[in-house]
Amino acid sequence: MDYEKQPVAIDLSHHLSDVSKARRTSPLKGLSKYMGKPGVITLAGGMPNPGYFPFSTITADGLVPDSFPVSTSSSQSSSTSWFWKIFGAAPRKEKSTPLTIPKYVKDPSSHVNLATALQYGTATGLVPLQKFLQEFVTKVYQPAYSNFVALAHTGNTDGWNRAALTLFNPGECFLTEEWTYPSALASVNPLGVTAVAVGMDNEGMSPESLRKILAEWDESVQGKKRPHVMYTVPVGQNPSGATMGGKRKKEIYDICVEYDIVIVEDDPYYFLQEGKYVPKLVRSTESTPDDVSQYIASLAPSFLRYDYQGRVIRLDTFSKTIAPGSRLGWFTCNPLFAERLERAGEVSTQAPCGFGQSIITSLLLNWGFEGYIRWLRGLGTQYRSRRDFFIDTFADEFDLTLSTGEGGAWRGCDVYAASEKRDAHGEGEKFAMTARTPLFSFVPPTSGMFIWLKVHFENHPAFSPDDDSFEMKLWVALAEAGLIISPGWFFVADDENSPDGPNDGHYRISFSFSEFDELKKAVGILGKVVREFFKEA
Repeated sequence: MDYEKQPVAIDLSHHLSDVSKARRTSPLKGLSKYMGKPGVITLAGGMPNPGYFPFSTITADGLVPDSFPVSTSSSQSSSTSWFWKIFGAAPRKEKSTPLTIPKYVKDPSSHVNLATALQYGTATGLVPLQKFLQEFVTKVYQPAYSNFVALAHTGNTDGWNRAALTLFNPGECFLTEEWTYPSALASVNPLGVTAVAVGMDNEGMSPESLRKILAEWDESVQGKKRPHVMYTVPVGQNPSGATMGGKRKKEIYDICVEYDIVIVEDDPYYFLQEGKYVPKLVRSTESTPDDVSQYIASLAPSFLRYDYQGRVIRLDTFSKTIAPGSRLGWFTCNPLFAERLERAGEVSTQAPCGFGQSIITSLLLNWGFEGYIRWLRGLGTQYRSRRDFFIDTFADEFDLTLSTGEGGAWRGCDVYAASEKRDAHGEGEKFAMTARTPLFSFVPPTSGMFIWLKVHFENHPAFSPDDDSFEMKLWVALAEAGLIISPGWFFVADDENSPDGPNDGHYRISFSFSEFDELKKAVGILGKVVREFFKEA
């Protein structure tokens, strides 16, 4: 893409909060632009001498980019293959490449070194990391304006916190999906900032609902100014697992331009785009495209692809692609926002941890751009296998009936209703009458790490519309049986206007962490507890 022909970001300074406008360059950090020049003697900062750092070198064995296959077959993800994965084959010998990070190098601006990485640093991150990120964003996300900036943060939660302080004044509100990431709500609550819930469908946020909210906003009725910020998790939407495609993103972006909305795109699951779930009996071998450009084109594009004005603040993280403990990620945004976010970082985290930065940057430089893309392709395939296996075990435990969702967040989705298997666990006339009644439903995620499940408490023999205790009663029963899942009320954006009412039976279940035998056991526990719960009179 020829960025010389691209427009530059427009002036969006009116979106800055009073706190952000009041920030000044950190007195000590402001001196950093003079440091590092040949012949300059630096006696201004209180920096320890790197000769006293108790590390001469750091070495690590990084896995090679093709450590994981990029294709799956029905046998790989079948609900019986877990046994052979665990017991039937010798442990896989990991292929690795040695990484060595020295204390000193001749060119600190181009090579990772401990004297720089373990020293007080800038909030933008190590220079070699910044260069890699700028290339990565250019080639993968392809922003529609030329002067975008990539700068480091310490993970997307930190990124959202900094963005919130940069954009919100106390008492303001922001737009987000009706079900959303709980920490995004909790982190701004002390600021007096509240969420405005936007309706959802099979691609996440609904443009029709978004436009209706903005067009009908009345400050005299709402008691607040119309929101000027939107927070969204568009890929692997947390908790629903929906994937927002390019056409939908373009439509929402155009609405945000019309109403002057800044978009904060929190996208930790971007490279875990798994596609539509296919039942194992009709599943065939699947793989990601071999060509780098074809692989990038196969992914749902970022909002940045349509951002010709610089109104998107994108949050990326290495937490889901390398390691959460690295506490490392990055912003992509316009220069104005980048400068304000940097000022906020200077007086909070200062800079991401030097150990994490140095190791990850060395790994990325060793892999190169194409190597990192190969690694990401393998990860996406692994999580697709996990998702398929997990849903396959539901099909083994229950009878699943497929339909298309008609309303709310499940409108247009493939919905599987789970009912008791015939003659599997029940007995007598009572079982015969209730065996085909749906116990719960779920939508297979098209991205991410979670299944969003709804238990049909209305089919419980003791159900009462006035009793809102069922959700937590079942959660406790599952916990006591040895299975912890997330109750749905965690994810409600607007408590007063919940999509389906309080304690409505939603749960988020993760398939990302446990091994296959544990996932199979978990579904067995879920099945046993749910069946017993529904037999209570």
